[in-house]
Amino acid sequence: MSGCVHVVGGGLAGLSAALEALATGRRVVLYEAGPACGGRARSYEDRQLGCRIDNGNHLLLSANHATFDYLDRIGARDTLAGPGVPMFPFSDIRSDLHWTLRLSRGRIPWWVLDRARRVPGMRLRELLGLVRMLRAGEGTTVSDCLLPGMLADRLMVPLSIAVLNTQPEAGSAMLMAAMMRESLTLGGEACVPWFPRLGLSESLVDPALAHLAAGGALVRTGSRVSGLVTDGRGRVSELVLPEGPGRLGEDDQVVLAVTAPVAAELLAGPLPGQAVPDQFESILNLHYRIALQDRIGGDLGRAGFAGIVGGIAEWVFVKADVVSVTISAANHLAGRDSVSVAAQVWDEIVRVLRPALRPSIQAKTQRGSAPVVLPSAPPPNRVLREKRATFAATTAQQRLRPGSRTDLRNLVLAGDWTDTGLPATIEGAIRSGKSAIRALAGS
Repeated sequence: MSGCVHVVGGGLAGLSAALEALATGRRVVLYEAGPACGGRARSYEDRQLGCRIDNGNHLLLSANHATFDYLDRIGARDTLAGPGVPMFPFSDIRSDLHWTLRLSRGRIPWWVLDRARRVPGMRLRELLGLVRMLRAGEGTTVSDCLLPGMLADRLMVPLSIAVLNTQPEAGSAMLMAAMMRESLTLGGEACVPWFPRLGLSESLVDPALAHLAAGGALVRTGSRVSGLVTDGRGRVSELVLPEGPGRLGEDDQVVLAVTAPVAAELLAGPLPGQAVPDQFESILNLHYRIALQDRIGGDLGRAGFAGIVGGIAEWVFVKADVVSVTISAANHLAGRDSVSVAAQVWDEIVRVLRPALRPSIQAKTQRGSAPVVLPSAPPPNRVLREKRATFAATTAQQRLRPGSRTDLRNLVLAGDWTDTGLPATIEGAIRSGKSAIRALAGS
């Protein structure tokens, strides 16, 4: 097919679509409203902290095949780090209990029979809750499926909040089950955790932009598409750009890979009946400037991250010069000021990291005490609030998720909010970009 593919939006869905279109031999122009591509998965230099940070924390699993295909295409698989085995350190700060979930490599879950590898205090009958989740129908929530006990309290509830970015009382069990079918039910080989060694942009964005540039694609940052004009023949004929009309050729096609709120705004005129998710959950990310990576040992040091149970923090990542925390489904913290949140989260971090400090750091020296590694007061920090990070993963919102195709024959949709079959994840975003280009090829 001739013509140009115009990709509106430079997040991972847009980058995925642009890469896929380029691979088919099409000309590609990508429009990003902001100064940099990457969306919710990018890095930037923070002047307040004086270092480079990610705008969020994302954990990949070895089962995320679309993501690893994307990384292979841009030559960035080796930019990831991880323990190399299916291990997940956790800390229950209410009981000062620290353990590591160690999944079996194969599909048979031998780990549930080993008290040293499973969730402390769990009972085997609680696994029935996972079976109920996998069989859940529309309208069933995560809480409807889980049985009371430590498996739910110390693993499945934190995991579902992280995956769905929605509290389990409202979160769709079907969406949670979709993730489980692609990971947990396939065994530990599908659940090996990975994350960017340096930063999200260094792994997911910069190599993609370099690949697009090498292939002749044009990437226009600071170029907001504020409208779509149709020609009365069922196609988009013009993009409204800052410098004026951007007229499309007869064979040109458009991938709308923006966030759901922006998509709703752009589609209101040309497609007034187009369903789009309209309820959202926030995410808080906190970054503390402190160098601890070489001073943390044990399983937490090997993994580079840990889950937190019993606090407001949920996942802590120990990086070269920053300790980062993610709080998902954070609408309940909207009224809290950043200073008090940062102080509470730092207290929780200390309780998680202190037992993992290497003995040589904790030991006394002949001249006196070793330097304080974990100060009681929070070190310099940055609190990032993303108010509409993802759609609320409820049954009602799931019904509003559109597919790739639209009623305009040269316009398709991409984004983790489209009907990918998964919650709003990196894997879903990348799949949506690939699906959008396949939909264009069939139009």
